[in-house]
Amino acid sequence: KWQSGEIFPGHPTLGAWVTYGLGSENQNLPAYVVLADPQNRLPVNNVENWMSGYLPPLYQGTQIKSEGTPMLHIKPDYEEPAGITAAKRNLINALDRMHKAKRPNQPVLDSRIANYQMAARMQVQASEALDVSSETEGTRALYGIGEKETDNFGKRCLMARRLVERGVRFVQIYPRGQMWDNHSNIKTSLPAACRQSDKPCAALLRDLRQRGLLDDVLVLWGGEFGRLPMAQGDYAKAGRDHGPSGFTNWLAGGGVKGGVVHGETDDIGYGAVKDRVSIQDWHATILHQLGMDHEKLTVDRNGLEERLTHTYPTRVVKEIL
Repeated sequence: KWQSGEIFPGHPTLGAWVTYGLGSENQNLPAYVVLADPQNRLPVNNVENWMSGYLPPLYQGTQIKSEGTPMLHIKPDYEEPAGITAAKRNLINALDRMHKAKRPNQPVLDSRIANYQMAARMQVQASEALDVSSETEGTRALYGIGEKETDNFGKRCLMARRLVERGVRFVQIYPRGQMWDNHSNIKTSLPAACRQSDKPCAALLRDLRQRGLLDDVLVLWGGEFGRLPMAQGDYAKAGRDHGPSGFTNWLAGGGVKGGVVHGETDDIGYGAVKDRVSIQDWHATILHQLGMDHEKLTVDRNGLEERLTHTYPTRVVKEIL
């Protein structure tokens, strides 16, 4: 639900809606980029977390690796003679136009052609945008790059800043596997997860502010549930089960007030009891800060006007803006 507003699969995700509404600022890079775990330990439900659902496939997230080659086959294995690459692209474009002319009104085909064209343009700019070695030693140290616990997540946070600087609309970073899903050994696993993420996240905010970008970039941090306030399992290896009734997400930059806490849980932290914010409220607030009205950002789906917040009672949380 954090991604699409619905627990059932098949709906467009937040990043897809944002790129559908705002388009792209850089035609040489994807508008929606996903930086997942380099060992390909994807989050639960895998690519459904960045799918375009019933929006055109053009708005689906593009997964980029933070280790090794960012995107496989983005460049040829050998250097071609001058002019050959351009001639091949021109031929492919001509064949695409002929193929498309016989098959109008096919968004999947249109998106596939557009993605191949994007890949050609990315051959130069993608490698430069994702090259964190070009950053100063001080900047890399700020993100914890080179330190065992923070190296990879720090690289992805720094990549996110570089992508945003170059006009990428929506960048999504996923942690390693399910490191927050602490059903056991929470006394050691939770601090370890915090050590991996705290320094890079703080560095990203500081770096954006120092570069004058934080007012224009909205940073979201969170997930679809927290943990219950009581132990799960035996005491020696105790963890905590899912806690969906009261948990915290945070926003920074993008016109959001700093240092503001909105909402309260009950005395033991089991559930939200005051100023509750639904997933739909969360989404509506994000869209509002990006200049969009959640009620007007719609798409026709078989005669039904669909939107990210669906038909649930929804409000923009103006108290934090």
